[in-house]
Amino acid sequence: MKKNKNRAFLKWAGGKYGLIEEICQRLPEGNKLIEPFVGAGSVFLNTEYPQYVLNDINPDLINLYSIVKTQADYFIQESEKLFSPSNNQEKRFYELRKEFNQSDDLFFKSILFLYLNRHGYNGLCRYNLSGGFNVPFGRYKAPYFPKKELLYFAEKSQKATFTCEPFQHSFARARAGNVIYSDPPYAPISLTANFTQYSKNGFSLDEQLMLAKLANHNATKKSVSVLISNHDTPFTRDIYSQADITSLMVKRTISQKGDKRVKVGELLALYT
Repeated sequence: MKKNKNRAFLKWAGGKYGLIEEICQRLPEGNKLIEPFVGAGSVFLNTEYPQYVLNDINPDLINLYSIVKTQADYFIQESEKLFSPSNNQEKRFYELRKEFNQSDDLFFKSILFLYLNRHGYNGLCRYNLSGGFNVPFGRYKAPYFPKKELLYFAEKSQKATFTCEPFQHSFARARAGNVIYSDPPYAPISLTANFTQYSKNGFSLDEQLMLAKLANHNATKKSVSVLISNHDTPFTRDIYSQADITSLMVKRTISQKGDKRVKVGELLALYT
């Protein structure tokens, strides 16, 4: 990993920027890194693999990344226009959010996705049951336009293939010598903390179990090392019992009230 950390151009609840050092210390070398849940891409941006396969089940996210990869200059030119005081108003935010949800124009949706991400509340990416983006207005004084971060992502993404498919398909792509870093929607600490609506479909406990089984299968049968991040709970300890587990304490920043942003236990489970 480089000494200077590279930030993602998206704000992202559960992003891994703060854990980069710990993750990179445990990621094995390989000829390709596969990320079934790429999110904001902090691990991709701070590692040096020859190739990447970056997947997410969210088509809006993958559409955005594909456009930044192939049309970076035009994307930056057009998306920066939305970062103005007149667009940083509650009424305007909800107008543009409605346009995003109704549009079929992939380029237009990509620039609106960045706008909504930077102007919406707390870096959340959330959809209702109908698939409509429904994050509320963030009320930030002057949302930051991440030009430098976009340019770096565009350059680095020339090594990447973007896919939008179930995580099981990403695991099926892996071949000997590849490495998988898996950052799924986290298992709930408690039943009332089950925040998994990154896409319009949630992530069930059965899918958590399937992920653990696929990680073990890839490591033991295909010579593919797998590193998984998750909450440190009795449930995750049980399903990752065949992995080498490292415990971490991480400061959570998704709570609305600052005094409730307490440290929680996370783990890294390495299958080799």
